[in-house]
Amino acid sequence: MAEFISEELRNLRVQMDEIIKDLHRMTVDIGNEPLADTVSDLRNRINEPFMFVVVGEVKAGKSSFVNALLGKDVCKVAPDPCTDTIQQILYGDKQETLSVNEYLRKIFIDAEILKEVAIVDTPGTNTISEHHQEITEGFIPASDLIVFVFEAKNPYRQSAWDFLDFIRDEWRKKVIFVLQQKDLMEPDDLVVNEQGVEKYATKKGVNQPKVFSVSAKQEMKGDSDNSGYPVLRNYISDNITGGKAPVLKLENNIDTSINISDKIKDGLDKREAQLMSDREFRKDVIHTLNKQESKSNYQVDVLTENILGTYDRVTGEIETELGEGLGFFSLFRRSFVSIFSKKDSPKGWLNDLSYRLEHELKDQLTEKLNVGVNDLTDSISQMVKMIDLKIKSNRTVLSNSDEVFSHIAERRHSVIEELRETFTKFMNRSENFEDEEVLPSDENFSPNIATGSGLAVIGVVIAAVTHGSVFDITGGILTTIGVLFAGITVGIKRKKVMSGVRNEIERGRRKLESEVSDRLKLYVSHVKEKVDGNFKDFDLMLEHEEEQIRKIGVDHRQINQKLEGMKSTIQKELSK
Repeated sequence: MAEFISEELRNLRVQMDEIIKDLHRMTVDIGNEPLADTVSDLRNRINEPFMFVVVGEVKAGKSSFVNALLGKDVCKVAPDPCTDTIQQILYGDKQETLSVNEYLRKIFIDAEILKEVAIVDTPGTNTISEHHQEITEGFIPASDLIVFVFEAKNPYRQSAWDFLDFIRDEWRKKVIFVLQQKDLMEPDDLVVNEQGVEKYATKKGVNQPKVFSVSAKQEMKGDSDNSGYPVLRNYISDNITGGKAPVLKLENNIDTSINISDKIKDGLDKREAQLMSDREFRKDVIHTLNKQESKSNYQVDVLTENILGTYDRVTGEIETELGEGLGFFSLFRRSFVSIFSKKDSPKGWLNDLSYRLEHELKDQLTEKLNVGVNDLTDSISQMVKMIDLKIKSNRTVLSNSDEVFSHIAERRHSVIEELRETFTKFMNRSENFEDEEVLPSDENFSPNIATGSGLAVIGVVIAAVTHGSVFDITGGILTTIGVLFAGITVGIKRKKVMSGVRNEIERGRRKLESEVSDRLKLYVSHVKEKVDGNFKDFDLMLEHEEEQIRKIGVDHRQINQKLEGMKSTIQKELSK
C-alpha cells in the first residue's frame, strides 16, 4: 500500500492494539460472544485503511455510486439483489478479486482514492437475505464513515431510516447522506428532498447532517459539472484524505472501543443494580423470617404462660385437697368409714383424686393447647405464605434482552423460576413441617389427615406431642403420690408426703414448660431453617455475581483509563 505511516503513528497503533486486546479479553470473560467477535474484528482491522461503508436500500443505486466515485466499473449492478455480496474494495497495483466466502469478496484495484481509504459496498438494508443484513451490520462497528445512499426521488423509506437508528444508537458512527440518481429529479423537487433528508436526519440526532446529491450516470458519462461528484470529492479531500485518514482511523477505533466499553459499563450498572435488588430481596426474606419467628416465639410464650397457669391452678387445688386429706382426723375418719364403704376409704379417696387430677389436666390443657396451637399454626402459615409472595414478586432489573449481559439475565431468571417452583413444592409437602428430632410423632397420630397441605399438619403434630407430655407429667405426679401414700399409716408422715408431691409438681411444671416452650421454639426455628434452605442456589448465585461484578469492574476501569489517555493523545495529534 502506498500510504506512508509515521513511526509515531505506528507506535500509537501498537498501543491501541494492546488496549483492544485487553478489551477483547474482557468481552470473552463476560461471556458475550457477539461482542467478543466485534472487538476481535476491530482489532484485526486496526492496520487497514480508513473505511467507507456504503449502505442503503436495494435499488437505491449504491453500486453505481461506488463505480462513479472510483471512476471504474467495479461493483456489480445486479438485477437480482439476492445474488449480491458484500464487496470490500481495496487498493492494489493490479485488479483482482478474492472470494472470502459466499457473502463477502475483496476487490483490489488501482484507484487513487483507495490509497487512503477502503470502500465497502453492501446489500440493501431491506434485503430478504438475513445473512446480508447480519454481515452488513458486522461491518458497521469497524467502519470509519457511513455513506447512506438514498434514491433521490424517494428518500423516506422506513427500513433505511430504521437502519440509521441502529448505526447512530448502537455505534454512534459518523454519517453522510447521498441522494443518488438526481438526474431523474426536477431541481426544485430535488431541493425539497434534500431539505427533507436534512430535517429528518437532524430529528434522528445527526448534528449538522451533510447531504450530497449526485448522479452516477452523469459522472460515468463525463458530465462532472452536473453530476455532483466534485462537491463530494472536495468534502472527502478536506475532511479525510490528504494524510489525515490514518489518524482519523485510529480516532474512530478509539471511539468504537469507548462505545463498546460504555455498553459494557451500562450492562454492568444494570447487573450491579440487579445484584443490589436481589440482596435487598434476600435481606427482606431473612428479616421477614426473623420477624415471624419472633412473633411465633411470642405466641409460644403466651401459650406456655396460659398452660402453666392452668397447670398451677389444677395442681394447686389437688395439692390443697391432698394436704387437707392427709390430716390425722381426715385419715382416721376415712379409715373408719372404709369399714362400711371401700369407695370412701383412703385408697378410694386417692384413686378419685388421681382420676380428677389426670382428667382435669388433660381436658383443660387440651383446650388451651388447641387455641394456642391454632394461633401458632397461623403464624407459621403466614411466614411461609409471605416468603412465597416475596419470591413471586421479586423485581427484575437486568432483562433477558440486555445487550451485553442477556445470558446472565437468563441464568438469573432460571434460578428464580427454580426457586419459585421448589418453594411451591415445599409448601405442599407435609413432611417439610414435621420434625421427628424435636417433635416425634405420637404412635396414634397419622400425618395423612393433612394431605395436600403441609401447613395444616403443624397443629396436629404439636398438639399430639404436647398432649403426650401432659400424660407423662400427670403420671409422674400420681406415681409419686401413690408411692409416698403407700407408707402412710398415721399423719406423722404428712409433711414428707406433701414435700415430695410439691417437688414432683414442680418437676412436672418444668417438664411441661420445656415441652411447650423449648420444643415448640426449636420447632419454629427448624421450620424457619427449612424455609431459608430453599435459597441455597440463590445465595450461591449472589456470591458468584458479587465476585464477577467486582472483577469486571476492575478490568473495565483499567481499560477505560487507557482509552481516555489514548483519546487525549490522538486529539493532540489531530490538532497539530
